[in-house]
Amino acid sequence: METALSTSALVTASLLRPFAGEDGQFKAPGIDEFVGLPALFFEGTPFEINRIIMVRLIALAIMVLLMYLALRKSRLVPSRGQGAAEMALDFVRVQIAEQILGERLGRRFLPLLASLFFAILAMNITGIVPFANIAGTSLVGMPLTMALVSYVAFIYAGIREVGGWPFIRNALFPPGVPPVLYLLLAPVELINIFIMRPVSLALRLLLNMMVGHLLLVLAFSATNFFFVSVAGPAAAFGALTLAGGIVITLFELLIAVLQAYVFTLLTAVYIQQAASDHH
Repeated sequence: METALSTSALVTASLLRPFAGEDGQFKAPGIDEFVGLPALFFEGTPFEINRIIMVRLIALAIMVLLMYLALRKSRLVPSRGQGAAEMALDFVRVQIAEQILGERLGRRFLPLLASLFFAILAMNITGIVPFANIAGTSLVGMPLTMALVSYVAFIYAGIREVGGWPFIRNALFPPGVPPVLYLLLAPVELINIFIMRPVSLALRLLLNMMVGHLLLVLAFSATNFFFVSVAGPAAAFGALTLAGGIVITLFELLIAVLQAYVFTLLTAVYIQQAASDHH
């Protein structure tokens, strides 16, 4: 048995040796992809701007500019740009706002929901844009900010539509439950509704975009490794990692749209639950 294991180890080592670069190792991407980014402007001040903050600002500026150019001169017979913008807005209005909240509440919260959807979408897509190559939502600050906006929105909806105490009562003391169970249920609902909701929203968005970025970096850095640092037939593996990177890029485009949709949809669901007379 030991002889078989030793032989297997030697064969494995000989197979992996051609994959080594100049230092004999391949450096996989890690957390340094997201932290310790060098400052671009205002270094050492509270207004320091690094690469990911610049990506966020540019993404939002482009989204606002596109919407402005498409809708500034609205016509009865829309142009292509106006038609595309109206189709996108109608998607948020019909498929999220009105479908979840109804016409009255949907109209009231449509500006918020549309802003969340398009802001998250713009910053997600930067993960596959050349020269940006990182999603603006792949660091926790922006997902947490979006989650706090959602948090304030559903609390505001509950207080406005139901009233302060009825909203708290409906959230912590669901009707139809034996009173003795409230000792256990109320703390659970407090954590679930008022703590875990914003945390889960932020983490879901953050982790999806962070993992997507790491997969892209892994695929394309491996491609560079095989094509540049590896000699012999093993360099052909670079074609496989390149193909994998292209597939992951297309998948990341889908994830960028899907995560914007899921975040906005859950925000609408939370608002609907808060504004309801009972849960």
